[in-house]
Amino acid sequence: MKRLIEYVATSLADHPEDVRVEEIHRGNEVILQLSLAPDDMGRLIGKQGRVANAIRLLLKVAAAKEGKHAILEIEERTTP
Repeated sequence: MKRLIEYVATSLADHPEDVRVEEIHRGNEVILQLSLAPDDMGRLIGKQGRVANAIRLLLKVAAAKEGKHAILEIEERTTP
């Protein structure tokens, strides 16, 4: 699931080097935290959240195949 989100996010991003995905497991639940450059936030979320919802739907299908529940959190990557 992590590779799926990385692939989709890097394909859409203008700055694919700034895309990071962290996977957190809690029993049957998987939380994927996607962080990316501020310039790419609008592109990844899309108009009225349509792109983000489509990505979440793909994630839901991939998780269901593994018998899990997945949550996608999208956050802006801050530079240290």
